[in-house]
Amino acid sequence: MQELEEKYINLLIAQCLNLKKSKSVLINYHKENKPFINKLVKKLNELNIKDIYLDEEDPDEYHTLLTKDEKTIMESSYFKKDIWGKYAKKGANFLILKSEYPHMMDDLDIQKVTLASNLMLKSKKEFYDAQKKNLVPWCIAALPSKTWAEEIFPGVKDAYERLFKLIGSLVLLEEKDPIKAWDEIKVSSNKLIKKMNKLKIKTLHYQNNKGTDFKIDISKEALWCGVGTDVLCLVNLPSYEIFTSPLKDTAEGIVYGSKPLFYNNQKIDEFYLKFSKGVVVEYDAHIGKEVLESILNKEGMKNLGEIALVDKNSPIAKSGVALNTTLLDENASCHIALGEGFPECLKNGCALSDEKLKKKGLNLASNHVDMMIGTDDLNIYATTYDNKEIQILKNGTFII
Repeated sequence: MQELEEKYINLLIAQCLNLKKSKSVLINYHKENKPFINKLVKKLNELNIKDIYLDEEDPDEYHTLLTKDEKTIMESSYFKKDIWGKYAKKGANFLILKSEYPHMMDDLDIQKVTLASNLMLKSKKEFYDAQKKNLVPWCIAALPSKTWAEEIFPGVKDAYERLFKLIGSLVLLEEKDPIKAWDEIKVSSNKLIKKMNKLKIKTLHYQNNKGTDFKIDISKEALWCGVGTDVLCLVNLPSYEIFTSPLKDTAEGIVYGSKPLFYNNQKIDEFYLKFSKGVVVEYDAHIGKEVLESILNKEGMKNLGEIALVDKNSPIAKSGVALNTTLLDENASCHIALGEGFPECLKNGCALSDEKLKKKGLNLASNHVDMMIGTDDLNIYATTYDNKEIQILKNGTFII
């Protein structure tokens, strides 16, 4: 464990921060992982990084708060995150170390959970504005929690250590040189991205035996992106996807979820979304329909902001384990995202105002929620702007 932690810390610093751009770092993490954070801070100090803000979250405190009345929740200091805006203004690095707490929110009022989520998003608005314009280096990576580990490895005595090792394998800590391994993934990803951008795709058509039959259009100015195009640092660790933002009013047809989605530690599973003229017009979920409804009820969340392609042979898919966190599961499966689109996925998009981005067909919203739809039999066909028909994925595998 000690050797793995050291390798993970070195990888996070090398690939998930950009210390050449900024010597300031904000680290967001959960309380139980403080020992790991202490080691990370020590290593940063050794590199002469002194401006480090530790934004610690306590899931038990958060849960207790959400049992209170709405007035108490709204006035709580828990949602006063002005420090994120201050660090964003100085172009600091943001390292978000995400842990999951399955079922922690199951006994709570969905309206209070939604209220808390909205408050948190609003309190970090300056950061999110800087993030979508690529003005700050930021990255989300995973750390285990005890309850998450026990969910993945029930009844196992050393569940936390096993989950840490599993996450380690997915971020390539088992490689002799993980930092170099990710540099090589950037190169191979960039080759695929260049191929996709050369195709000038107009429409993508998704089909599988689960029932997905779905089409969506892409702008002439759209760009495919991924780890090969991250100019500041990796933004997700791990990341095996290539993605773009579609024209928001063009989605037609139906998609079926292929993996559970955990939103605010609440589960959504066996769901479908039906689109017409870009908007979700019908939906259902066997588990978590109210949670899905709470997502869709927010402005801009019935349109898509992202489509992402992932080969079924990605390391996470090949592990055969559902990690019950979007950060990892989205890199095992093709996915779509309701909500905010990415300005970087349009030519010169990061320099455009929101109004101009909207005119170019980019969806704008206060949130971004990924939903996995990839299956082993998923086929994706493309029609290009010069009327060529090309198959992109065959049975879940890239064939271009």
